[in-house]
Amino acid sequence: MQDDTTSPTERRAAITRAIQAETGIDDAMIERLVRGFYARVRDDRLIGPIFAERITDWEPHLERMFAFWSSVALMSGRYHGQPMPKHVFLPVDGRHFDRWLALFEATAREVCPPKAAEHFIERARRIAESLEMGVGSINRVMLAKGERLRRPELDAAVAEAGS
Repeated sequence: MQDDTTSPTERRAAITRAIQAETGIDDAMIERLVRGFYARVRDDRLIGPIFAERITDWEPHLERMFAFWSSVALMSGRYHGQPMPKHVFLPVDGRHFDRWLALFEATAREVCPPKAAEHFIERARRIAESLEMGVGSINRVMLAKGERLRRPELDAAVAEAGS
């Protein structure tokens, strides 16, 4: 039963505290995860160039990602953007999302305790699936649940990156 005497802000704070107590996730862990992940992204031959073409000043992007992952992982409400429009026109397909997830999962498992890593990874998988469906949709491909987007026009770039 919901307590009608608490405000939405108080309820959100209580949810955040509960998640933190269960997982150990805090702002410092989020920052370590995001910085470690994007260090790997920048070095990656497949997805690194896609980011490099769009991000020249990394610190503002990282700050947005700290807020994003705080909102995603802790329900903090810090992020107020719309990720889908920023991603749907990128030259990516399922192979890029697989790489993104592999880098993210490796980083999460390296810098987070197991319960926190699983919390982040489960959410990252849902985000990747949603973004892949959005990219598919904008490219007139309706993906069924579990179906992967393949854009043949990207085959050469993927092959060149060694994927």
